[in-house]
Amino acid sequence: MVSAANSNVSSRLGSASDSSEPPAPADEMKRVLGAAPLRFASERSGGAFALWRHGPLHAVVAPMADDVVMAYRGPVRRLERRADGAVAIGTSRAGVVTIIPAESSARWDIAGPIEVVQLYLPRNKLRQIADENGASGNSLAERTGFPDPITARLLISAADVIEGHAMLDALFRQQLIDLLATRLLVAHATASVVAAPTRGGLAPHVLRRAIDRLRSSEDDDVSLAALAEEAGLSRFHFCRAFKDSTGLSPFAWLRQRRLEQAMEMLRDGTPVVSVAAALGYASQTAFAAAFKKLTGMSPTDWRRNAS
Repeated sequence: MVSAANSNVSSRLGSASDSSEPPAPADEMKRVLGAAPLRFASERSGGAFALWRHGPLHAVVAPMADDVVMAYRGPVRRLERRADGAVAIGTSRAGVVTIIPAESSARWDIAGPIEVVQLYLPRNKLRQIADENGASGNSLAERTGFPDPITARLLISAADVIEGHAMLDALFRQQLIDLLATRLLVAHATASVVAAPTRGGLAPHVLRRAIDRLRSSEDDDVSLAALAEEAGLSRFHFCRAFKDSTGLSPFAWLRQRRLEQAMEMLRDGTPVVSVAAALGYASQTAFAAAFKKLTGMSPTDWRRNAS
């Protein structure tokens, strides 16, 4: 995700519209919480992530246009959701999720400060993934502090994995949205869903084209949609097939490729700032952080040990 301070998020998080259409979740959350998110990132193909940190909450959340899925970091808090005369109680702890289905409304009471990562999942994205798994017409059930460590861990990773590299960040978010949508249908759909089985790897010529596209530094549209369309598959099935063929997801493959390029340039004596710029990182700091996360060393220390 990108920092709210460094994005156009403010223009997308304005006041709720006066139209009869339910507001976007980010708009409604901003209205209720009275602040912008710490981080926010959206995908053109549908879906967005936001990281919020807020104080006690005692308010009604209006119906929203998309499904909202939450996972928690930080202190444990009691959650109370009241709707239609019913009360749901849970806690905001690690390993649980909260789901607010699109167009539902409730009063929320949270006693103290909280940190939460949210996924805004459009219904058309959920329908697309459901169709691919033979589960048309399904929707998500309402949850409050519901135990699901798998979904919680996936969602928290949206806040933790920030490479500072536009192409890598976009690929990661695209993969994560599809993976989360599939997981949510399997674990939290209103009717039973079984994920479609893996179909095997990509044909050799299809895999070569995909890798050539990932390797190209001149192609700005290295997106899952473009890769999948060329392979004649959905985004989700393309990722499965690519991983079956290479052992890595497209995001992980490209990240490994960038790491290998960085190591080669560092061995050749290229200044760290020039390596960062050549490989498409937003800054030297972003590159150094991503490099250290993968190797355990700063670029400068790695070059010193490699020489």
